[in-house]
Amino acid sequence: MSNDFLKSVEEVYDRAANLVPMAPGLVEKIKVTNSSYIVRFGVRLRGAMHTFTGYRSVHSEHFEPVKGGIRYSLDVSLEEVEALAMLMTFKCALVEVPFGGSKGGLYINPLDWTEQELERITRRFTQELSKRGLISPSQNVPAPDMGTGEREMAWMADEYRRLNTIEINAWACVTGKPVGKGGIQGRVEATGRGVQYALRAFFDHPDDVKKTGLAPGLKDKRIIVQGLGNVGYHAALFLSEEDGAIITHVLERGGCVVNPDGINIRALKDHLNTHGNAEGYEGFVESGLEMLEEDADIMIPAAMELVITKDNAGQIKTPLIIEAANGPITAEADSILNQKGVVIIPDLYANAGGVTVSYFEWIKNLSHIRFGRMQRRENFDHFSAIINGVEMITGKSFPDNYRQQALSGSTELTLVRSGLEDTMRKAYEDISKEWNANPEVIDMRMAAMKIAIERVVSSYGSLGI
Repeated sequence: MSNDFLKSVEEVYDRAANLVPMAPGLVEKIKVTNSSYIVRFGVRLRGAMHTFTGYRSVHSEHFEPVKGGIRYSLDVSLEEVEALAMLMTFKCALVEVPFGGSKGGLYINPLDWTEQELERITRRFTQELSKRGLISPSQNVPAPDMGTGEREMAWMADEYRRLNTIEINAWACVTGKPVGKGGIQGRVEATGRGVQYALRAFFDHPDDVKKTGLAPGLKDKRIIVQGLGNVGYHAALFLSEEDGAIITHVLERGGCVVNPDGINIRALKDHLNTHGNAEGYEGFVESGLEMLEEDADIMIPAAMELVITKDNAGQIKTPLIIEAANGPITAEADSILNQKGVVIIPDLYANAGGVTVSYFEWIKNLSHIRFGRMQRRENFDHFSAIINGVEMITGKSFPDNYRQQALSGSTELTLVRSGLEDTMRKAYEDISKEWNANPEVIDMRMAAMKIAIERVVSSYGSLGI
């Protein structure tokens, strides 16, 4: 499966690279992974020595540091990590985040170990990465991924700091940390929030929406969500509570929750956290991936790669798919869906919210100051003066709701959300323009990849390569 994932990513690259003029040999140079490392280390646990295998791949160093998450999973393999590192290179280029692409993984089931044991394993993994320069504020900056989160990033950052006691920017060695340990407001929700902003941008382009046959706007759109992990949960939550969309299906391990009137995402998430699965929740049915073939307006595959293949692509009914996960559609399935007229908002763009906010966190760590700290009070005084002037001139009171909004100032969270939305909207403008202006660009995936490759080529050119 992992090898299929890598081939799918490379196939998308090959198709888009044919449309980009570049020097001989550069096509291959940009395509290949620069370096991959396999580390095997022992940790004494439960009275015995246990050996663990970890991976870290660096796809491209046209910008440094390189950036990419670390996942803990029994599905981790070298091929999967290299595919994800390749995606990270082009994802960063597409949303104009100045990082190269990297990715990592540890072959482990986190549920098999206690929290204390996981901490020891994570710290040992960090030691192995550190001695090879594979975790560093200036060279290689990991982040959370499947099976990891703020907790693991805090352990990694603390271990790196212990190993590098005079490194003033040590906390910038990873992103996705708890806010109290150098993290940033809005990072946990970032990828799901980015999916929401991507869909808003799409529905703000009537010509693009017409290609799906859908009515304008997100309100009352019926959505199938596959996977209610961090990304799927936040995307479903924001779309249902803020945009009025209706989440009709949520696919989870062992079954699916169905409610044509809309699933309460908060309540379902609480049930999943309590019971570990969706069984017993109202609307639960025992089923598998066949529920992706149900009738709806939008599908959000948000769990893992290769869930839509040549075997089920022909039965997909949703006219719009947004890839919240990395690589959920195989290359063969992508071709089938395109022939059917299904519009796909690709992973390269749709789930770039995480790395965008990671960039903001990295900047915060290097600057050693919280976003908004310098200007919030100045903004308050500035707008107070304007409001007082308006009231004096008109002789009327300023409406309380507008007063509160104007005087609330810019918090770290509002600045992060604003920066993320601007990034996602600007990237969508670029993709839509390329998609609609160039007849050789058959879909948004090719448009996004072509733009990303052009930016990497430009970066190499400035280096004299």
